[in-house]
Amino acid sequence: MELAYIPSPSRGVLYLGPIPLRGYAFCIIIGVFIAVWLGNRRWVARGGQSGTVADIAVWAVPFGLVGGRLYHVITDYELYFSPGRDWVDAFKVWQGGLGIWGAIALGALGAWIGARRRGIPMPAYADAVAPGIALAQAMGRWGNWFNQELYGRETHLPWALHITSSEGGRVPGYYHPTFLYESLWCIGVAFLVMWADRRFQLGHGRAFALYVAAYCVGRGWIEYMRVDDAHHILGLRLNDWTALIVFLLAVTYMIVSSRRRPGREEVVEPLAAGGPAEDTETAPETDTDTEKPVDAPDGPKATTDEKTESATKKS
Repeated sequence: MELAYIPSPSRGVLYLGPIPLRGYAFCIIIGVFIAVWLGNRRWVARGGQSGTVADIAVWAVPFGLVGGRLYHVITDYELYFSPGRDWVDAFKVWQGGLGIWGAIALGALGAWIGARRRGIPMPAYADAVAPGIALAQAMGRWGNWFNQELYGRETHLPWALHITSSEGGRVPGYYHPTFLYESLWCIGVAFLVMWADRRFQLGHGRAFALYVAAYCVGRGWIEYMRVDDAHHILGLRLNDWTALIVFLLAVTYMIVSSRRRPGREEVVEPLAAGGPAEDTETAPETDTDTEKPVDAPDGPKATTDEKTESATKKS
């Protein structure tokens, strides 16, 4: 008899009348709020305006959800397009299946669109939201706990995850809670990025690159422990190769960026820095032009005075 283990929820959805309330969706929504809240605090501390992070998140979050789902469906296409499978299930996001690689890639595209519309440098915005994204991932992984998915090899450690569902080929038993490992790792990544950002004044996207590199390190060993079906290349799971390649790209960016653009941005949002607006520039010019004829020594006023003096003498 096991004395200690992590129990799985009996079900991942509750019904409020006919409305389903899914634990997976709640975890993602809470994660988004955490990311926006922390990102806003960091953005304001950098000199930006409050609310800017949320405005850009309106673009980033939908793009990220689509990207995450696309990555999952493409890399696990046999779950939806193999004989006997229903391709409509590819649209059922609430059943789980969001690839972080696709979410970050397409989410970054959405953020770039939002940042460009506001005239904000994308690297500065990415640096501000990086720790919040890591915490959002930490929260989102608990959605896998609600769905009883993405666990590791069998174990009898005191913190083993007790899987009770037999749906989808699951075998009830006790397994490594890889969802918990990744959640704790992401929390550590968030604190690492915040510490490094304060200590080294990271800028021009290097805080975001540090987040990406640190996450990839953890994802590599956690992915190796998982037992769910996955494509393998040269003995490694596809996500292990993805983590390795993205890690190398992130580290390369940090090195090149620190040499080309050391330090951090002095101004991240021109309007928040009190930059001059077009209306304030044109007003003084109009006043100056109006006063020039009055103050000019050779202007109409001098000519009028001369005529007045001449008329007085004649009288």
